[in-house]
Amino acid sequence: MAPSQTISVDTLMARVQRIFEKAGVRPQSAAAVAHVIVAGERDNCKSHGIYRIEGCLRVLAAGKVEPDAVPELHDTGKAVIEVDAGGGFSNPAFYAAMDLLVARTRETGLAALVIRDCLHFSALWHDVEALAERGLAALSMCPSYSFVAPAGGKTPLLGTNPFAFGWPRSGDKPYVFDFATSVAARGEIELHRRAGTPIPEGWAIDRDGNPTTDPEAALDGAMLTFGGHKGSAISTMVELLSGAMLGEYMSKEALDFMGRTDLLPRHGALVLAMDPQTFAARSGRDPIAEGEKLFTAIVGQGARLPSQRRFAARATALSDGIVLSAAEMDQLDRFEALGLAALDT
Repeated sequence: MAPSQTISVDTLMARVQRIFEKAGVRPQSAAAVAHVIVAGERDNCKSHGIYRIEGCLRVLAAGKVEPDAVPELHDTGKAVIEVDAGGGFSNPAFYAAMDLLVARTRETGLAALVIRDCLHFSALWHDVEALAERGLAALSMCPSYSFVAPAGGKTPLLGTNPFAFGWPRSGDKPYVFDFATSVAARGEIELHRRAGTPIPEGWAIDRDGNPTTDPEAALDGAMLTFGGHKGSAISTMVELLSGAMLGEYMSKEALDFMGRTDLLPRHGALVLAMDPQTFAARSGRDPIAEGEKLFTAIVGQGARLPSQRRFAARATALSDGIVLSAAEMDQLDRFEALGLAALDT
């Protein structure tokens, strides 16, 4: 097998988009999905990079996502904007509504985007980073599958329920964090399973409720929330705000709908956008400058801001390219040549 290869970000983007178009996804949606997958690989977030291609193809092959869905905007002129993904991927729906969300937020100071009936596979930092680059603060959240036990329980009920935040900065990359409310993302456990390596203690329990470092036992049992009861409460909040409040599936319902744990979840998502200048207008203070004081103090203590590692990886990838293993290149070749048929090889 050939050694690792370096590929440019643009070349990888073109290849991933071709893979999804070959699988029947309409070009605009294929471009949006490819963008977030390549962004994950570019930023060295391997669990949300090209690793996600196979999962997306499998849900297409199973007929559980609409490849030609066109996002449909519903705008009543109020603070809440809705976009119906029509059973398609979440990313095209977000990008279809982003400009309107930004405009409404600048008009009202606070606006929300409800994404309905979408298949979600990506990290959430794409959403909040895009809004922070427009000068807005943002929160993004969604349920997932009921893979996580609540604090004190042992049966999966909650999702990994990611939660992301972005804050605009002047002359620098936005302040962004994105994390699962579980100790780790499920994709991290999957990567350990593929590599045949144990997971750290405290990530999961087996089906009998016993702590385990075996990724197979973890995937068959339940993941754990970070911070015990605190993470459990935040995860429950995500279920309520991005599931119950939207009238969309919560994590248990999403799993019941799909009927399989090896397919990506279909549910809703919530994005909140805020204009710091509107909130601070009567204070006489610049909210962005005030934020910089805090970031300077944090860094001054030797601490690292969230996403700094990711931004550094991005700079390297943009200048030097992305290094992919021989196995990853082989998989790209097969998906590009065979499309959905590659899943059977």
